[in-house]
Amino acid sequence: MTAPTSYVRYRPDLEQPFPDEDELVRQVVAAMGKANQQVAAKHRHGLRDAHAKSHGVLAGELRIQQNLPPHLAQGLFAEPAVYPVIVRYSSAPGDLRSDQVPVQRGIAIKVIGAPGPRALDDGHTTQDFLLVNHPTLPFGNIGEYAKLQGLLEKQPGQSDQRLQLTGLAARAAAKALTRVGRPLPPAVETLAAANHHVLGETFHSMAALRYGDHVAKISATPRSADVKALTSSPVDKKAGESALRDLVVDFFADHSAEYDLRAQLCVDVDRMPVEDASVPWPEELSPHEVVAVLHLPAQDASSDFRHRFNGVERQEPTDIKELPS
Repeated sequence: MTAPTSYVRYRPDLEQPFPDEDELVRQVVAAMGKANQQVAAKHRHGLRDAHAKSHGVLAGELRIQQNLPPHLAQGLFAEPAVYPVIVRYSSAPGDLRSDQVPVQRGIAIKVIGAPGPRALDDGHTTQDFLLVNHPTLPFGNIGEYAKLQGLLEKQPGQSDQRLQLTGLAARAAAKALTRVGRPLPPAVETLAAANHHVLGETFHSMAALRYGDHVAKISATPRSADVKALTSSPVDKKAGESALRDLVVDFFADHSAEYDLRAQLCVDVDRMPVEDASVPWPEELSPHEVVAVLHLPAQDASSDFRHRFNGVERQEPTDIKELPS
């Protein structure tokens, strides 16, 4: 008989401050602000400091699975339910780059009407998930992340062509190092992204999150056959600067999409650390388990949502009807 899995219980002291963490956070925030100002001056328009470029904004549903076992029936996933969601596909940089520049891509899921207390008691009832198409964060602690900001600060002044060449060199370096069994330096791992169809990607929280009584990483992976078929599908090099937006709009004009939303629970804080997001969590210790299905019906993948709210006070939707058609 197999012994029951012992899931790590959440407690505040699972997180330990990094040496000089407050000062490093201050440096990171200052560097992010400087880069954001450079981008705003470049475009004469205020943008997000990360995931600035949208490839599509959609309405859908998050369908919480029935009969989840106790370790998965936590928080938002405690009871079977169907929540309206707003979903946004994006690219990670805080700048508007050609979609021919291979960078990490993201999916943001805003759940409307989520029950329970919020980290900030602001009266809203939304819960957000931001997932990226890479399982780990190469600069996985605040000390390494401060170094990443130095790299990102230089990018607003670089051309798309220069970034494409940098990515090409990083992918070549990554292949060579992998061939001889050498670990990838964080900068190489970050810059070596492949340029694939955004809808076919598997997206990850990268860092650990509190998951009710436990700790988990969250991921979303293609479920429906039409989306699975897009996995590792390269972006046509002649498709133009907005290739991903065009691919998303074309797909949802006639197709729906579904993703499995999964939780990978921590069972060993030494082999599955919560303070170093660069360390992959072994699936042989704890597999990804489906907790919900993200359903996105065929529709016009509108990009008007961000534009409508740009330059006004931040707002949280209370109804799916607030997503423009």
